[in-house]
Amino acid sequence: MATITSQSQEISIVDRLVSACGGSYSAQTRRKYFITGPQWAAAYEGQALFHAPTRQPVTPAQVIAEYDKIGIGYWCTHDTDVIPTEALGTDRQWEILDAIRKDLQKHEMKCSMVTCETFHHAVWAAGPAAQSPEVRAYANQRVVNNVEIGHFMGAQYAVYWPGTLGYMLQGAIDEIETLEWYAQSINAACEADIKLAKKNNRPTLKHCMEAKPFEPQAEILLPTTDAMLAFIQSGKLTHPEMVGVNPEYLHELMWGGAPRAALARALMAGKLWHFDINDGYRLKHDVDIAVGLVNPLDWLCILVLLRSHGYNGPFNLDYKPPRTTSNKGVFSISFPTAVDRFITLWEMAGEVSEDPIIKEATEALKQGVSGGKTAAEIAKAHAELGSLHELIGHRLFQILIGQNRGRKFSV
Repeated sequence: MATITSQSQEISIVDRLVSACGGSYSAQTRRKYFITGPQWAAAYEGQALFHAPTRQPVTPAQVIAEYDKIGIGYWCTHDTDVIPTEALGTDRQWEILDAIRKDLQKHEMKCSMVTCETFHHAVWAAGPAAQSPEVRAYANQRVVNNVEIGHFMGAQYAVYWPGTLGYMLQGAIDEIETLEWYAQSINAACEADIKLAKKNNRPTLKHCMEAKPFEPQAEILLPTTDAMLAFIQSGKLTHPEMVGVNPEYLHELMWGGAPRAALARALMAGKLWHFDINDGYRLKHDVDIAVGLVNPLDWLCILVLLRSHGYNGPFNLDYKPPRTTSNKGVFSISFPTAVDRFITLWEMAGEVSEDPIIKEATEALKQGVSGGKTAAEIAKAHAELGSLHELIGHRLFQILIGQNRGRKFSV
């Protein structure tokens, strides 16, 4: 390879290798899926606790235009991703949102979800359900304003991540009191939603709780999707029927849990309304890698579960393009390939559901073996059938790498 001496040569190499990879779907095909693109993910500049930014800022208009080119049909945002904190609730807020709404219409895109930032600003140092009545009153204003934004933008969902709902030091707060205060904010949002939906002749929003086991507080009060489900049914919400969950794949994986199992429990409760998709590692921090780059087999199994049980909500690309990726690369490599991996895994999941080997093995396991009544007799009768679990695992691997379609490696 010749020595690289200019940025144009860099771009040429990257573009050529992207093309050589192949396997891309058209923008029209990508738009057929309920895949949502967050403002914050595309606008992430590479900064972190110990990391300086590595990319230049991008505007909502730029993000929307690039998503349109890729074929991402839905856009979502935190309130303060696009509105300065001091402008929230003012005329300036509506001017900003009106411009964004026009950009979405221009590109035939929709705003799918709005979420309220209750973790970054200094006002949230003690969380949105702080001991101070003034902070709690402000939190209520913010979530109500977020609902107003949702209706103005035509959104279907509102998501809440109470990342600072917890504490750094034991004994500093009363946990039950804090949870009750937090419930009051959700109640305020739902009450406002009912009035606005009636006024605007729209359905109410789907209010979705998002859990995370740790960060930024040392101890989190609602760390898992199961904790959120318990909170919804605690009796403290005035409209629990309006509140569901937005699990994030990595948030369930971080603490050592099984995302698939958490999703299953949410499905059983009828509360899986929104799903943040990404990838990462167990017992690590929130690295937010793009879907399918770390645990593709796990992702295949998750999508089999969701397809089998009729999930029809959004798949939100809640990840951070790596700090090594350029501004151009965010939209020419990172987001298109993330969307394409998801589509491939989703369609593969349909293939799994129809695979004759998996179907026969599963039916045999469900039918069981007759001929025994005692524990010893039943165990002996089923001694061979249980081996099909490993066979199913192998067949999933074959589907993942295409061996079921005849792919072979020369040795």
